[in-house]
Amino acid sequence: MSKQGNTSSIETIIVTALKIPWVKVDRNAFLTEILSGSVNNDKLVLALEEGPVKAGISVQVLDKLAKGHIEKRTLQSAGISFAAGIPGGLAMAATIPADTLQFFGVVLKLAQELAYLFGYEDMLADEAVNTDKIKSELIIFLGVMFGVGGASSALRIVSSKLAQEALTKTIFYPIVKKIAAAVGIKITQKSFAQGLSKVIPIIGGVISGGMTYASMKPMGNRLRKEFLEVAHHYSDRDFTNDIANIKREIIHIELEANEEQANDIHDNGKNNK
Repeated sequence: MSKQGNTSSIETIIVTALKIPWVKVDRNAFLTEILSGSVNNDKLVLALEEGPVKAGISVQVLDKLAKGHIEKRTLQSAGISFAAGIPGGLAMAATIPADTLQFFGVVLKLAQELAYLFGYEDMLADEAVNTDKIKSELIIFLGVMFGVGGASSALRIVSSKLAQEALTKTIFYPIVKKIAAAVGIKITQKSFAQGLSKVIPIIGGVISGGMTYASMKPMGNRLRKEFLEVAHHYSDRDFTNDIANIKREIIHIELEANEEQANDIHDNGKNNK
């Protein structure tokens, strides 16, 4: 699959998954549920208005809540994957396998929830699911969760809001495209591995659920740690370093693109002989 195909596949999955009612997160309802047992009513109201970090809720409390919530979502995803591992357990959604769609549905739900817990405003309140802004932010979240190079720097820059215009189109779009392509490849690899586990019905469901549990928890924790970094002690120096890292990633992208183009020209030349 080409890089363009991988980019397209992850965007399709994001848009499709967010159309599922339980994937899209109601920010205020989520924050009310997760914070109500840890803060008083006045602080909760302020957290809904300005975000938990700006409301003065300690990062230690937020980190503890995030860890517990990741565990909750991980167990939920493993349970859903078990159902998908039984033939006929879940219906296919267009051209996207059911196990892939349900896995990324839970991943996207968890990504939104962690973002809101660490201070993001409502991402989907007034904007269509398929806008470039929303897709780009969610692709960056997924990139961090999958450990894609450059994604952590992009997330810290966007989340810190130290410079709203820091990631110009020249810098921002190539790194988002790279992250999307890398995540698309990982989706294909994961779907293939889980597909093999479904050859034997019940045992396949157990294997699929175990694979989901093993991957979901570290994915959630990668994202949690980056949000925590920004909320706790992200400095101007860190910001500068992240901008430099993004620019280095862009250089690598350009070199890879030039190499790929040269290989295509070489291959076409051989085929025309």
